[in-house]
Amino acid sequence: MGNMTRRELLSRTGKLAVGATVAGLVPNTLLSGAAKPNIIFILIDDLRWDHLGCMGHPFLKTPGMDRLAGEGVHFTNAFCTTSLCSPSRASFLTGQYVHRHGVKDNLSAWDNEKNHTFFDNLKEAGYRNAFIGKWHMPGKIPKIDSLDRFITFDASGGQGYYYNCPLIIDGVRTERPGRYITTDLTDYAIQFIEEKSEKPFCLYLSHKAVHSPWRPPKDLDGIYQNEDLSFLPREYFSFISFLSGKIIEGAPPATTEYNYRNYCESLAAFDRELVRLLDELDKLGITHNTAVVLAGDNGYSWGEHMDVGKRDASEVNMRIPFIVRYPRGTVKPGRRPEGMALNIDLAPTLLDLAGAAPGKDCDGLSLKPVLENRKEKVRGSFLYEYFKDFPYNVPEQCGVRTERHIYITYRGRRKAGIFDVNKDPGYRKNLIGTPEGKRMLPEMKRLLAQYRGGADNGK
Repeated sequence: MGNMTRRELLSRTGKLAVGATVAGLVPNTLLSGAAKPNIIFILIDDLRWDHLGCMGHPFLKTPGMDRLAGEGVHFTNAFCTTSLCSPSRASFLTGQYVHRHGVKDNLSAWDNEKNHTFFDNLKEAGYRNAFIGKWHMPGKIPKIDSLDRFITFDASGGQGYYYNCPLIIDGVRTERPGRYITTDLTDYAIQFIEEKSEKPFCLYLSHKAVHSPWRPPKDLDGIYQNEDLSFLPREYFSFISFLSGKIIEGAPPATTEYNYRNYCESLAAFDRELVRLLDELDKLGITHNTAVVLAGDNGYSWGEHMDVGKRDASEVNMRIPFIVRYPRGTVKPGRRPEGMALNIDLAPTLLDLAGAAPGKDCDGLSLKPVLENRKEKVRGSFLYEYFKDFPYNVPEQCGVRTERHIYITYRGRRKAGIFDVNKDPGYRKNLIGTPEGKRMLPEMKRLLAQYRGGADNGK
């Protein structure tokens, strides 16, 4: 080894372990005695499940996300249990459905006394923890004692700005003139990763991207301006100020084409920063013992159902990207398991990987058996909830999603429905009055009542 430094040695041995494990040559059992894994969770805002290069998008180039998918387990059948920012974020942190953690909409405050995050359990297990980025839950930004570093922002109602966004760094408001927020947050993330410590770390990196109003960095502005957008749904509406009675939040009063291009260019900026972060893990030699999870908080419609946005329980709104890369703890990387994964599964999965037990009030399930290729599926159904979010004209709704069907009910005059999501992902044929639907309805109602504690709201 000559005069090789400790860091160089770690880097080389780490890369060897990564390569061997990714190739499936190193059995997981041989590495099971190593130290607790480092954990990085990366949350992207409003990213659709199919907007990755590896998912066959017509022109998007996402080498960072594609690398994670190729070296990890890509849950292409993943969902949020409420397609709205604040509720979904609380579900990631707690592992709970919305009716349990109480952040029902973008106006319901986080209850810091009642709600506990997975950071609490990781702290007890010996981790140092950091939350960097978008908190975006109503009310005063809480003091979370189990965090060693808390960097967030409250500008624009918690949405932040792409440029010049002030950050609240460990409680101190700090101006960031000239900074692009995706790069700024990644800089702080890398700084935290590089800190010397004997403890494993957990980093929660929550980006503003790719939420509206979309602004790519100057060097990426216009890179997709000549791309053909004819693949967008035929029913999409060109201007997005008011659409089907819905106010489109935060979107500039421009054509859908203009906004969609900016969305994609802002995503390219995110992926570039992801590549930089992954390269840093390689340089530090910690890739093989670091679990990186990437997910979106909810999906997004770009014209489906004459909608540009989220909230409704449609496939494109509920489905999210969800990738786990953990070389030391993954068998047969590159897989796309058929089973459903949820945002509420994040907390129990991370705690399981760290050897820490989730609380009894956790609704999610650990995906560790899927990573280890011991199980293909951990559930057969889940609950979807959406509570009224003023001023958006979307009815309250709840339902049950199984592997093949969704049963969705609404508060108000809108009729309930059962749809075959495999044959009819656009929900165009309601089966509820058909012989097939009549056979399924009693079991769907039973499941919904079970999820909701015995009450299906009379629907």
